[in-house]
Amino acid sequence: MINFKEEVVNLIQSQVDALSREEIDALIEVPPSYDMGDYAFPVFRLAKTFRKAPNMIAEELAGKFGDSKYFEKIENAGPYLNFFIDKVELTNTTLSAVKSEKEMYGSSNMGADKTVIVEFSSPNIAKPFHIGHIRTTIIGNSLYKIYKFLGFDTVAINHLGDYGTQFGMLISAYKKWGDREQIEKDPINELLKLYVRFNKEAEEDESLRDEARYWFRELENKNEEAVELWTWIREISLQEFNRVYDMLGVKFDSFKGESFYSDRMPKVMEELEEKNLLEESEGAYLVDLDEYSMPPALMKKKDGSTLYATRDMAAAFYRKEKYDFYKNIYVVGSQQNLHFKQWMKVIELMGYDWVKDCVHIPFGMVSLEDGTLSTRKGKVVFLEDVLKMATNKTLEIIEERNPDLENKKKVSEQVGIGAVIFQELFNQRIKDYVFSWERTLSFDGETGPYVQYTYARTNSILKKGEFDTEDDVDYSLLKSEEEINITRLLYDFPEKIVDSMEKDEPFFITRHIVELAKAFNKFYNSCPIIIEDEELKKARLSLTYSVNIVLKTGLNLLGIEAPERM
Repeated sequence: MINFKEEVVNLIQSQVDALSREEIDALIEVPPSYDMGDYAFPVFRLAKTFRKAPNMIAEELAGKFGDSKYFEKIENAGPYLNFFIDKVELTNTTLSAVKSEKEMYGSSNMGADKTVIVEFSSPNIAKPFHIGHIRTTIIGNSLYKIYKFLGFDTVAINHLGDYGTQFGMLISAYKKWGDREQIEKDPINELLKLYVRFNKEAEEDESLRDEARYWFRELENKNEEAVELWTWIREISLQEFNRVYDMLGVKFDSFKGESFYSDRMPKVMEELEEKNLLEESEGAYLVDLDEYSMPPALMKKKDGSTLYATRDMAAAFYRKEKYDFYKNIYVVGSQQNLHFKQWMKVIELMGYDWVKDCVHIPFGMVSLEDGTLSTRKGKVVFLEDVLKMATNKTLEIIEERNPDLENKKKVSEQVGIGAVIFQELFNQRIKDYVFSWERTLSFDGETGPYVQYTYARTNSILKKGEFDTEDDVDYSLLKSEEEINITRLLYDFPEKIVDSMEKDEPFFITRHIVELAKAFNKFYNSCPIIIEDEELKKARLSLTYSVNIVLKTGLNLLGIEAPERM
């Protein structure tokens, strides 16, 4: 496919010696409106070299370029050079590329021989998989798919919260009030009841907290009873979690949780001591980070048990050793910013420069319309219930609008769950948001169902028009503003995937496919597709086919299925 931006660089470099290719490339802008061209180059940097006012430089350069195969015109507008892509070249190169690459259009091998780890979801064992986990799970899954699509060897890790004082609480609570048979029937709800009861009673009776700490230490010391209970709780929790992962279509390469690193932590502590980084404070051990404007990083509590920071460090060392990663990504809420800065700084102080490749990808909080989320008080909305409700509400809409649709149940799952995922990825991840049923399941405007419906519409048109990918097509017939606007969006799609990867922001893809769906529906309403003129019909079907491919690929990269009919 022709890289038009590169052709702009070539033209400018042919007339300007003062800037390198990289400098020219960095200066090129995309104007806010196509009336001002597809690319713009500001000439301010050339004022010293040319010793002229910028608008005069732009005028002089515009006159020197002459005719270009790739641009229908090059104009100066004040201190800018505006480049207008030749529309026939644009449609030819774009639609030919989609036709030949099909579902792989936009993919690349830029990540060849580079391993990227994406750690995401990571719920706490024995606690509800609630709506608060939706963000890390969905953002992480999309990033995993995006990196994979760009050729990276990508590893999805679920760093389960299967260690820590809460296990002391659970073991203690289970020994006091637990009923194994009852728990087996409804694991998470029953374990949650024990957890909430323990916390409530511990507010009155402080000795319960000591008991919890005792049982956690016993677990660390491999006490047989503690390990047996822990293993059972972990297994029944994972069965529950996997049901939700199946609904979301999320898969992991590894479920190595915090417990896996328990025997790797002494080595980290020894090295910290050898390198004189540890300080003792009231029996606890910490690393002083005052010099870096951070509070001290606590490595070991005074009762001898380790903390999140020590475990995350042990995990980072293990991953570097096992995968020799190019990038090690943590999709974890923004309230953990300090935690990541602290332990990464400690690894840097230990002398390991690879820690710069460990990247925390923060995101904002999700709250409910009637307040925030907390497990301790037991006020919780289960993610599985949200997904089921989304599916049921979608089924009601389908029954009303299209009662004869085949596979209604399957389609309602694809659309309902897709709607939840799409809303999640529609804004920049750092923004907090309030979960709203009404907004999530709206089938109008900038939503998942709208994009899925547009995809299903393209399928129906291609079938009705008897589209054949083997047909010879004259793409130069696609001249209308609606057709060219679609082609521009198709052409930009690969760049949006790279943007999403470089900035770890799936929303670039989400927004782009919404714009493509809007542009296609505008075209559909103003340009008849299945018409008498056979050659124009073929060209418009070919454009529809390209939209079909890109919408499906875009939805897949977000972790959303594309129903063939709706």
